Amino acid sequence: MKTTFTRASIIQPAEPTWNGVMALSELDQVGAVSHVPTIYFYSPPPADTDFYRTVSSSLSEVLVYFYPLAGRLRRLDGSRLEIDCNANGAPVVEVEYDCDMEELGYLTPSPEFYDLLPKIDYSFPIEEIPILLVQVTKFRCGGVSLGVMISHAVVDGQSAFHFTTEWARMARGEPIEQPPFLDRRILRAGEPPLTQPRSDPLAYSTPPLIIGETTTVKEKKKETTFAILKISDAQVQTLKNRANENWTENKNCPRPYTRFEVIAAQIFRSSCRARRHVYNQPTGLTITVDVRNRMNPRLPRKFFGNAVVDVVVEAISGEVVENQLSFTAGKIRETIQGVTCDYVNSTIDYLKCLEDLSPLQDFPKNDGEEPFYGNPVMGVVSWIGLPLGGKDFGFGEEIYMAPDLGALDPDGNSRIIPAPDGGIDVAVCMHTEYMADFKKFFYEDM
Repeated sequence: MKTTFTRASIIQPAEPTWNGVMALSELDQVGAVSHVPTIYFYSPPPADTDFYRTVSSSLSEVLVYFYPLAGRLRRLDGSRLEIDCNANGAPVVEVEYDCDMEELGYLTPSPEFYDLLPKIDYSFPIEEIPILLVQVTKFRCGGVSLGVMISHAVVDGQSAFHFTTEWARMARGEPIEQPPFLDRRILRAGEPPLTQPRSDPLAYSTPPLIIGETTTVKEKKKETTFAILKISDAQVQTLKNRANENWTENKNCPRPYTRFEVIAAQIFRSSCRARRHVYNQPTGLTITVDVRNRMNPRLPRKFFGNAVVDVVVEAISGEVVENQLSFTAGKIRETIQGVTCDYVNSTIDYLKCLEDLSPLQDFPKNDGEEPFYGNPVMGVVSWIGLPLGGKDFGFGEEIYMAPDLGALDPDGNSRIIPAPDGGIDVAVCMHTEYMADFKKFFYEDM
C-alpha cells in the first residue's frame, strides 16, 4: 500500500507549563520503556471538517494538564530515567493511505497496521525522542485512523487511556473532567530506599529455559504469529462454571474465580499443552497487576504514571496440563493476592538498590540483546476495566480500536481485551509452529 505524507506539526502546550526535571519512580523504569501503540479507526467525518486540525488544536490544550507528555526523557547513570519537562512538544503527522479501510481489513490487526503509526528511530539519543507521537491517516474511502504512541516509561495503560479520554473531551469543546495527579513522589520517586530488600522479586529473576537448552537463542530465532481469539460472553461463563464447579466458600477462596482468573488460566494451560513441554518443565505466567488500590493509603484516582508491578505464577508444565482449570486459576489468585503495599514497597526498594536497571528494561537496541520472556513462559496483561472506548473527537466514537500490537511481537505475550459485543478478545503472539494447537486447546473446553 502507498502512503503519502501531507503535513506535520510539533504541538506544544497552549499555555506556559511547569519547566524542570521530574523524577520517575522505579516502577516507571523497568519492563517496557519503549513506546506503546494504539490505533483508533473512525468513519468518514463531515466533509467540512478537518480531523487533523481538530486533533492538533485539542492536543495543544490538553497538554497544558498532561505537560510531561510534551517533554523528553533523559538517561542517567545506571540506565535510570527522568523527564525533562521542557515543553518541546509532540509531533503530529498526517498521511494519506492508498486503500479503503475495508481493504486494509481494519478489524483484523496485521503488519500493515504499522503504516498507521508514527515512525520512531531508536538509534537517536533518548533525549531527542518525543514521549508522545501522533499520526492521522486518511483512507481513500474517507475514513480516518488516529495512531498514538506513548512512552511506557511515562505512563501505564490506565494513565494512557485517561489522557486520550480527556484529549477527546477537549476536542469536543468540553472542559477537562479529571486532571491528572502528576506527583510521582507518592511512589517515592527520587527518594533513597527505605530498607534493604529481603529477597529479589521473582519477576526480575531470569526466566526458566527449555529443559536441555542453555540459552534462549534457539527460541528467539523461531518465527512467531499473531492472532485474536474471540470469546463470547456465553463461552466466558462456561469457563467460569468449569473453574468453579467444585467451589465452596472458605477463607482461602472466599469468592468464585473471576473472568480474568479463568481466562488467564486457560491461556496458560493451552500454551503448556500446545508447546508440548515435558512433564517437569519449569514454566511461569507473568501477570501485570495494578497497585493503585493496593497501596496504603490508596493512590489518587487519576495518578499519572506507572502504578503496576509484574508477578510470576510459578508452575510445572505437567501439573498445569493434568490438573483442572481451577488448579491454575487458584495459583493465579494466590499470586495476585500477594501483591500488598509491603510487597510493592519492597519491590521499589529492590530496584532502588540496583546499580544498573538496563537488564530489566525492554528497550529497542541494535545489539539484539533484548530480554526474552517467551517459551516456556507466558505473559498476560488485562485491559478489563480500562476506559478503552468512547474516544469521540467531535465526529463520533471510534468504530474499532486496535490492541497494543507493539507489545505483542515477542513470543508468549497476550492481552485480555473487552470486546464491544460484551465478549472478550484474547490477543496472543506465539511461535507459528504452536499456534494452531494453541487455538484448538483454547477453545475445546468452551
